[in-house]
Formats: sequence, C-alpha cells, structure tokens
Amino acid sequence: MTDSDDGAWFAPKRFGYGAGLPIAWQGWALLAGIIGSLVVLRYALLDTHPGYFAAGAIGVVVLPLPLIRAKTRGGWKWRN
Repeated sequence: MTDSDDGAWFAPKRFGYGAGLPIAWQGWALLAGIIGSLVVLRYALLDTHPGYFAAGAIGVVVLPLPLIRAKTRGGWKWRN
C-alpha cells in the first residue's frame, strides 16, 4: 500500500492545525455538499429567519468535522 492509497480524503495543513484541501473525490464531494447546503440554507432561511440560518450553518459545518478529522492524512496536529 502506498501513501496515495491510504484512504485519506484530505491533506494535512502545511502550517497550523486541521485539514487542508481535499485530495480524493470523496473529499471534494463532501466539501461540495457542505457548500451546497450552506447555499440552500442561505436562500431558504437567511432573509426570513436569520437565527435558524445561523443554527443550521453551524450544524452543517460542525457535524462533518469528525469524519474530516478521521480522513485527514496524518491526522490533525499542530504543524510549524
């Protein structure tokens, strides 16, 4: 098994903590889903119910974080 076949969806950030850009189609699909969900929420709720929009946006961003963390090559750690 090579490094490119380790099942990672995201590259680690070069500096700091967390995940960088997607490196597999699954990561790009997840990112597109998050962005698409935020766009739908914006047009459905922002003008009429800004509080619901904020709660939904936080949920859309926070809920996939454990998956992103698990699928980041090398895990999440501080990098100088």
